[in-house]
Amino acid sequence: MTASRRAGGISKRCECRGADGKLLGKSCPQLAKKNHGAPMVRQELPPDAEGRRRPFRRTGYGNVKDAQADLDRIRAILDLAGDDEDAQRRVGDLLQAVMKERKDIPEAAEVSRRLGVGVPLDGATTVGEWLDTWVAAKKTRKKTTTGYESHIRVHLKPGLGHHRLDRLNVGHCQEFFDSIDEQNEVIAAENAARREQEARCTRGRPGAPKESERAHLAAERAKLAEMKPYRRITGPATKQRIRATLRTALNGAIRRQLRTFNPASWVELDSGKRPKAILWTEQHVEHWRETGEKPSGVMVWTPAQLGAFLDAAEGDRLYAFFHLIAFRGLRRGEGVGQDWVNVDLDAQSITVAKEIVVDGWTPVETAPKTDGSAATIGLDKATVQVLRDHRARQLQEKEKAGEKWVETGKVFTTETGEWLHPDVLSKAFRRLYEAADLPPINLRDLRHCAATLIHAGGGDLHAIKETLRHSTIKLASDTYTSLLKEVDLEIAEKASAMVPRARKSTDGSVPGDAAAV
Repeated sequence: MTASRRAGGISKRCECRGADGKLLGKSCPQLAKKNHGAPMVRQELPPDAEGRRRPFRRTGYGNVKDAQADLDRIRAILDLAGDDEDAQRRVGDLLQAVMKERKDIPEAAEVSRRLGVGVPLDGATTVGEWLDTWVAAKKTRKKTTTGYESHIRVHLKPGLGHHRLDRLNVGHCQEFFDSIDEQNEVIAAENAARREQEARCTRGRPGAPKESERAHLAAERAKLAEMKPYRRITGPATKQRIRATLRTALNGAIRRQLRTFNPASWVELDSGKRPKAILWTEQHVEHWRETGEKPSGVMVWTPAQLGAFLDAAEGDRLYAFFHLIAFRGLRRGEGVGQDWVNVDLDAQSITVAKEIVVDGWTPVETAPKTDGSAATIGLDKATVQVLRDHRARQLQEKEKAGEKWVETGKVFTTETGEWLHPDVLSKAFRRLYEAADLPPINLRDLRHCAATLIHAGGGDLHAIKETLRHSTIKLASDTYTSLLKEVDLEIAEKASAMVPRARKSTDGSVPGDAAAV
């Protein structure tokens, strides 16, 4: 028997307390009774990192049998470490945390799986911790390992590292890769803006500039100096390699029995150019219902489908958020970060000045995506009324919350006034459209619905660019040209159907013409 097994056992402990609430200890008048007290487990644990001793104690058992079962589990876990001092310290840390937090003692088999891998023994291993452990143990060529390390450091840990390894799902992975697409849009817009600014810093004629020209060029070059440098976007091929790294790492976790399923294998990635926005026509919807396949990575509802969604969502407390995005095209972070001080309902306008984004998993308030994103846009009367109703509901929630209310000044908040986590909106959106039995789109694609409404209302690409606050009209054109063509065709068909005509037969005659009989 090991020393750790000898330094422990089961005894009885008096739990009686006096009028002051303190344990009576040896002064308890019931100590003389044979059956007085509750079984207690005591087991010496390996020393901590500073060499200090630390016993495991737990009392309150109903009988000796239950106490003995826990003691056996503790000793089985201690035996896993053997003579490895690091492993001894780790199992000691685990059991000490179990004691302090009054948790159930884990099974030795589960601890054994984690002990051999080098991840935390309490089951709360994060994706970031596992990626570090996995890549450190890789035996691949240096160049390959360096590629893994780059993907982990630049993309995977910032985007997915905060999730628990055993709870990572397909939705988390899909949202991570979608966020890369969103960041690509920002980088492309900022690169285009820098090119335009560089052009303004160049004189179009030879010779020394005049004094007035020198002042103008100096001002333009000062603006250029404040802009971000050119950055590369993360292309489709790189995204595929990032997914390959994630998939391989998760397969390693499956082999170690830390997971049973690899969500990275089910992520949908585009393999070519920017996906074109496509309408969910009846034909597309029918094909999707039969096969589950989407025609494009960016799908947009028709006005009728959008109306069905808004009807279904109208009773939800976050309805105004979805209405605002659908008609005015705010991004998710811009909607969550919108302040009432920048909303003028009487003037029918809203100024986008802030947004709340997710850093890892923590909401952070920042300026909008680009300089062009910070702008004032008009509001239609229906949207103004929706926001007035939302404000009245929010004031009722404030009165109900009383002292618990947190005054953040945000248009969209929790029932106690605090910031909404952006992910709350994405989950609510998915829940509502699934309940309405509508074909799937992402919350960011609801913004694209605004483009179809603007065009159907007579707006051109410039109007779409200004409302959605794209930095260049080319970005709006690349994203929406195919979408607006479908809208135009739908409008053309409806216009044609409005004119009653006598339908001709296949031989060119008009039905009912006697000469053709």
